[in-house]
Amino acid sequence: MTPQIQAFFDPTTSTVTYVVHDGTTCAVIDSVLDFDPKSGRTSTASADRVIAYVREHNLNTVWLLETHAHADHLSAAPYLRERLGGRIGIGAQIGEVQKAFSHLFGKPRPLPEFDHLFAADEEFAIGTLTAHALHVPGHTPADMAYHIGDAVFVGDTLFMPDVGTARCDFPGGSAATLYRSVRRLLALPPETRLFMCHDYPPAGREASWETTVADERAHNVHLHDGVTEEQFVALRTQRDATLAMPTLILPAIQVNINAGKLPEPEANGVRYLKIPIDGF
Repeated sequence: MTPQIQAFFDPTTSTVTYVVHDGTTCAVIDSVLDFDPKSGRTSTASADRVIAYVREHNLNTVWLLETHAHADHLSAAPYLRERLGGRIGIGAQIGEVQKAFSHLFGKPRPLPEFDHLFAADEEFAIGTLTAHALHVPGHTPADMAYHIGDAVFVGDTLFMPDVGTARCDFPGGSAATLYRSVRRLLALPPETRLFMCHDYPPAGREASWETTVADERAHNVHLHDGVTEEQFVALRTQRDATLAMPTLILPAIQVNINAGKLPEPEANGVRYLKIPIDGF
């Protein structure tokens, strides 16, 4: 079946959350917990929009999928699980990401914080829809893309053609690995729909998040057909050296490697996030 897809764009983090369903059963991909780094306050406004849509359409939520441990927003998966049900799933290599950041945030919580760890090419169901978890490392070691019907939710691998590809300079990242992962995605049929996790539109263009394999192969500014692995690695490495760290990387990573679960309150009833000094 062709999946029904509803997108929710968060302009603060440029993140797109998706509800993917067959009319009865749904999965939520890459949810957002709003977080103000200046005040430390959280809000569920973005997640509540998703909840309203799911309830309005009487959908049964079976999966809360993460394409990877995001560095630019906090996941709302635990909040959605509490209100909608469903299982939190991520790629099995999330353990590598936890280890890579353990020097900053200490020993991570056990992996059972996630309800399911997807193996490469694992098949699973969303109601009548058949889905496949595609391991597409490069941005991080644990990145997954979810291939559902004629659609692929690519996470942080590709962006819209005029933006290019995701950075590869986080711990465990690799431009050469990302090149191979993207080439695997672009080997799918040309009409395959690709749904981005983010859009950072150039001036004069509204945010958008859907394209096709054919469009990416023809027009992606970093990885159109004809770009070699060597050329891409040189381009990506040079570009990554100029990029600042994402605003929310320190709060986001330590929450998201633990399935979006916030730290437990301390004796005074307040939760605290760690901000490592000179850690990067």
